[in-house]
Amino acid sequence: MNRRQLLRSSGPAFGSLALGALLPQWSPGLLANPLAPREAHHPAKAKRVIFLFMNGGPSHHETFDHRPELAAAAAGTSRLLAPGIPFAPAGQSGLMISEAFPELAKQADELCLLNGMKIDTNGHHQAVVRLHTGNERFVRPSMGSWVVYGLGSEADDLPGFITINPISDLGGAGNYGAAFLPASFQGTRIAGGASSVPHLENWRLGPDEQRQQIDFVNRANARLADRLPGNPAFEGVIQSYEMAFKMQTSIPETFDFASEPASIMDLYGIGNGVTDGFGTQCLMARRLVEKGVRFIQLTSNGWDHHGNVAQGVRDRAAAIDRPIAGLIADLKQRDLLKDTLVVWGGEFGRGAYEDNSGGRGHNGSGFTFWMAGGGVKGGYVHGSKDELGAESVDGIMNFADLHATILHLLGLDHKRLTYRYAGRNFRLTDTEGVVAREILA
Repeated sequence: MNRRQLLRSSGPAFGSLALGALLPQWSPGLLANPLAPREAHHPAKAKRVIFLFMNGGPSHHETFDHRPELAAAAAGTSRLLAPGIPFAPAGQSGLMISEAFPELAKQADELCLLNGMKIDTNGHHQAVVRLHTGNERFVRPSMGSWVVYGLGSEADDLPGFITINPISDLGGAGNYGAAFLPASFQGTRIAGGASSVPHLENWRLGPDEQRQQIDFVNRANARLADRLPGNPAFEGVIQSYEMAFKMQTSIPETFDFASEPASIMDLYGIGNGVTDGFGTQCLMARRLVEKGVRFIQLTSNGWDHHGNVAQGVRDRAAAIDRPIAGLIADLKQRDLLKDTLVVWGGEFGRGAYEDNSGGRGHNGSGFTFWMAGGGVKGGYVHGSKDELGAESVDGIMNFADLHATILHLLGLDHKRLTYRYAGRNFRLTDTEGVVAREILA
């Protein structure tokens, strides 16, 4: 087996062609670039994904699923907990949105609410890992890694998958890892702006000298890979050196906001103590979109509200409402929203019954995600729960269905996007997954 074959999949991921056969040469004597853009299985509605992960399980009762029936039922029993935040119709569509999101309500006609989400676990760890990788029992490639494996990236000087401020527990790096896929497809973790990325400057060697050094090391690694075939780690090392060299220039340029006008900084809430952190992440996401990065993930922590859920949601929403609304508005005004799929959600929702002092317990039986842009219907509600908002009963989507739908919008058939490993073809959706065609614009 030669070096190029190490990157090939014998599964039917790209029809009769193996992955390696589709990769153009990018540097004399070295491997083809695994991140080079590749054709999708069918016409795509979206080119890229921004996944807004709400860690902890946000309560749909106080965010995006209006349940007045729960308030009426709660008046008759002390066990049920009425929704703690009023809802109001928003936009021309009249979408009902919690008053905790006044800025996002202005973008209501761009939102597609998925009110039929469901998962068969109430455990944080299991649910988080399944959301990110499709399977909590075994180590599997992350959703972002599958997307970049299938489509490559339009960025030639940045990784195809970047995760900003990811969680360190509940699966940790496995939530953005490539597992048995080639290492080039794993997510690159960035804690904050350019200053959080170490070793961006080389104080000993200039760019030309570094180029010579990397070429020498890469040739040595390539020869070693030829003598010891079957280990994709060699490919990951070669590609990581190349990307790290390019990132010394691309990261400072991408995350330098000096060229952004004051109006844009204000749009994202940057400079405001409450919204500054997530606003910075959202502006970073927009700039990464412009650079051609395929999959971008942002994380907001603190959504596990076992007590005083109403105040907890208000506090967390205050930090993300303006930044997310600003992101959607900014993408739209730059004509980028139409082919950028924005996905919002957590690992599960919250129950209808009171947990501790006005809080709600974990609830995987029914919760809410939303999407915007990227070919989905705006101002639209898909699926519903029972009267108490406790269990999804219509338009039910599990995480395999969510993954299948995201891949479909990107032009990928989830049943064909496979990778041969340990004697069989693996895929993100395993043996499940149904595309929610009702939400397609």
